[in-house]
Amino acid sequence: MLGSPACFVFIFLLCQLTGSAASGTLKELVGALGGTVTFPLKHSVNQIDSIIWIFNTTPLVTIQPNTTDRQANVIVTQNRNRERVDFLHGNYSLTLSKLKKNDSGAYRVEIHSSSLQDPFIQEYGLHVYEHLSKPKVTMGLQNIKNGTCVTNLTCSVEEGGEDVTYSWKSLGQATNESHYGSILPISWRLGKKDMTFICEARNPISSNSSNPVSPQKLCEGALRDPRASIFLKLLVVVFLLSAVALVPVILIMRRERGKVSEFVEEKNRMDTHQETFNHNPPSGETSEYATTSHLNKTTPEENPANTLYFTVQIPPKMEKHHSLPRSPDSPNLSTYENAT
Repeated sequence: MLGSPACFVFIFLLCQLTGSAASGTLKELVGALGGTVTFPLKHSVNQIDSIIWIFNTTPLVTIQPNTTDRQANVIVTQNRNRERVDFLHGNYSLTLSKLKKNDSGAYRVEIHSSSLQDPFIQEYGLHVYEHLSKPKVTMGLQNIKNGTCVTNLTCSVEEGGEDVTYSWKSLGQATNESHYGSILPISWRLGKKDMTFICEARNPISSNSSNPVSPQKLCEGALRDPRASIFLKLLVVVFLLSAVALVPVILIMRRERGKVSEFVEEKNRMDTHQETFNHNPPSGETSEYATTSHLNKTTPEENPANTLYFTVQIPPKMEKHHSLPRSPDSPNLSTYENAT
């Protein structure tokens, strides 16, 4: 039955004003995420006035035990905890269910009695852990020398990785060996009897093991043909050097191609201009021939040696504007001027 908040406040303030004394050693408890944990309470107090459970510095539950005059009164300070807290029958040990990660912390119980000068106090520490997932084993870089493979195996978990310890078991030998730690150094020689390693991870509430790992399967391929890796490295180096050497060659070829292209374009342009000049004379061009002779009045006959002939080409437009008009009946006129 829940009591009034005013009564709870009065009891809590009274507890803070009175002296306190730790009557028991700290008890460490662990719980699984989503599980249940019980805080055991053992005391020898006969007349109990009140019991207060405190989480860190916040009151969690206050209990007033039943007496001949009243029934037991339980006060839960937070509504979200009403369904999560319970008490063992005949005992005031606290049970907390549906654990969360943030339930980890310091707990204590105070028992107040009129027969005690100081309250009885018991302190607890709770740590909530997750269940571990299956460990994963990875192999580091291989060092192959004289037919021997040397490497490291690393074990890890993806979930529940808090306060985890690792150990290794070596199977397939006359005596099974164990190794502690997340990293296991191994050395295996070609032709040697194979071994099997298993990693086991543990935390305070759970444990889990990895799949078996065989060094022979990890190292045998590289040990049987060590030249393959060397050849591959050499091939990569040759490819890189070839790529570096081809870069300037490609640049030079592109530059020379550009020069050739410019020369061809210039030649084609000049040929086109020359062809236009030779094959496209002005339309309607008229050729007229004028013979000029110098007239000598005293000599009526022409002297061919003293005669000059000129050829003049007159475009149509000039002929149109400068030709003398003539009638249809007029004969073609030729002007002769004799030059002596």
